[in-house]
Amino acid sequence: MEVKRNKGVLKRIAGPVVTAINLDAHMYDVVKVGNEQLMGEVIKIKGDNIIIQVYEDTSGIKPGEPVENTGLSLSVELGPGLLTSIYDGIQRPLEVLVEKMGSFIERGVTAPGLSHEKKWEFVPVVKAGDVVKPGTIIGTVQETNIVHKVMVPPRSEGGKIKEIKGGSYTIDEVICVLDNGEELTMLQKWPVRVPRPVTEKLNPDIPLITGLRILDGLFPVAKGGTAAIPGPFGSGKTVTQQSLAKWSDAEIVVYIGCGERGNEMTEVLTEFPELEDPKTGRPLMERTVLIANTSNMPVAAREASVYTGITIAEYFRDMGYDVSLMADSTSRWAEAMREISSRLEEMPGEEGYPAYLAARLSEFYERAGRVNTLNKDLGSITVIGAVSPPGGDFSEPVTQNTLRIVKCFWALDAKLSQRRHFPAINWLQSYSLYLDTLGPYYDEKVSPEWNPLRTWAMEVLQKESELQEIVQLVGSDALPDEQQVTIEVARMLREIFLQQNAYDPVDTYCDMGKQFDILKAIRYYSDQANTALKAGVAIIQITGLKSKMELPQIKYIKEYKPEIEKILKAMETEFTTLREAA
Repeated sequence: MEVKRNKGVLKRIAGPVVTAINLDAHMYDVVKVGNEQLMGEVIKIKGDNIIIQVYEDTSGIKPGEPVENTGLSLSVELGPGLLTSIYDGIQRPLEVLVEKMGSFIERGVTAPGLSHEKKWEFVPVVKAGDVVKPGTIIGTVQETNIVHKVMVPPRSEGGKIKEIKGGSYTIDEVICVLDNGEELTMLQKWPVRVPRPVTEKLNPDIPLITGLRILDGLFPVAKGGTAAIPGPFGSGKTVTQQSLAKWSDAEIVVYIGCGERGNEMTEVLTEFPELEDPKTGRPLMERTVLIANTSNMPVAAREASVYTGITIAEYFRDMGYDVSLMADSTSRWAEAMREISSRLEEMPGEEGYPAYLAARLSEFYERAGRVNTLNKDLGSITVIGAVSPPGGDFSEPVTQNTLRIVKCFWALDAKLSQRRHFPAINWLQSYSLYLDTLGPYYDEKVSPEWNPLRTWAMEVLQKESELQEIVQLVGSDALPDEQQVTIEVARMLREIFLQQNAYDPVDTYCDMGKQFDILKAIRYYSDQANTALKAGVAIIQITGLKSKMELPQIKYIKEYKPEIEKILKAMETEFTTLREAA
């Protein structure tokens, strides 16, 4: 009979990658390394050599120290208490670790992802005799302003409820017993590398409304869709993602700070708890889970943080919620993969990244989607990944591989941010492949005119780009009158529609009705200007219209309808007067 060896010894240490021998292990088993029992994960098995990535600093450990296999895969704890939490990459609660050891977290320290002492008020929604299956909601807990739905675990056999009781319980206490003897608690554990099951994936035909005009208007993302925000340092990735977290119509936000600089992550950790949720007036953190893994933390934990975040997002999706997941940034995640790959002495691919970079990115983004859950509810995860290409070079491997996978590309431009145009998203480089599937939604919910208006705006901006070279050489006055009108209308689109002030209480969020009205007003000016030109009105009179100068203020007025109607009436009167005078 073969002896089970759950303890081995260290043979080799190469940074975060160590090799153990005399150990029985499977791929992705969690192991405890060295005398300090550092947490690690089996990533390769080569004969008797068990290769492990360690989630903590390995300096000082020596060959010969013990390695113990737990026999479990890297899993996260799922249950009441996730919301408002701030975790590191392997779901250790940072607030608990700070209480234990102050500002500097020593290695080898662990803490469960959820509090096992806190009691939660459980309210059953099923009764004894009811038949439940995997994914069935058996009760609720009022966690914050979000109702936490307690579900039968996906790997449960299900059956008839023998006993279920409401009251105040910890996540480990039994709340429900099935007739087959299975005991259910509020706690679930799930391996992070395994997607949680769903009944079916649905077409992405409902937009995620963000309140940002350039995104909702020109480059929309669908609920359950994928988007990438690549951009160089200082181009506004973090502010854009914070706006999305605050204003998008997702119910739950999971924010992964993956390998970002410590000062940037500190900003997020201090600002997010103070942000007010505009929908409820309560702190935004009440519907947010933060995962912080800064660039000076061990690289292996950085690699795990992305999987930890998406698994937590899937758990809330299974309750029937719309979740938006922000990964900032996937470039740092790829760099962690590159470092571990080089320690494993694997054959490098382009720019030193591992050959499986595209496959890993695909696996991550494919876990997005709008789905029918096991309980036949509708839930979605929209994944928005920031990419930080070195020097803003979009041709580097992480950006290029991401572009092959995602369907929405919001290209941040340092030149626009230097000109103080925010959000600094380049409308000529960005695109969305959801326009066709979302078209019917806009026709029904906004206006049948919306899609033609959007197409017209993009055509004007494209024409302006083509005319810019001539303008830079000879000036706009040398252009024919029709082209001068195009330049003027494009400027209005840029300054009134595309530019948005994230710090203005009104302009920070723009609903679809207001976006439509602004775009329609600019189109009205364009049509009237071209008609006036044909009637012989001078271009200087058309561009100097008084009512046109008043249009930009609409962005900052909450009850804007009477004001925009007044401006359009004044515009009509002015154009009529000009045509009659000509």
